[in-house]
Amino acid sequence: MRIGDAAAAAGLTPRALRYYEQQGLVTARRTPSGHREYDAEDVRRLRVVRELREAGLTVGDVRAFAHLLHTLPPEGVPDLIGTEPGAGRCAAAAEEVARRRLAELDGHIARLTRLRARLAARLGEPDGRPGGQGRALRG
Repeated sequence: MRIGDAAAAAGLTPRALRYYEQQGLVTARRTPSGHREYDAEDVRRLRVVRELREAGLTVGDVRAFAHLLHTLPPEGVPDLIGTEPGAGRCAAAAEEVARRRLAELDGHIARLTRLRARLAARLGEPDGRPGGQGRALRG
């Protein structure tokens, strides 16, 4: 199938599909006229990538275990922290990457929470809730 059909079947845009191809997450075959062609396995792989991205992983995260994506079950991405039968090495690799991503997100959240508390205090909202004194910012 051509890029538009494959993208639609995977729940992506053609632009996203080209980007994932550029990042090495899927490889299109070319027709003699140079058009990209995808098959059902490519669409399944793209759905897995989409699900992993929706779960919070980056393209770089997925690329770290892309060579194992074909081992995931065809009915969708299992819980990354679970022991889904058949997922094997890919689930273990995905879990490791996901745990690293969680730690990074926790760090970002902690940093943003500190920044928010600092700004809220400047606005006279030391408890971090709206509706404080509304004082002007001080330099």
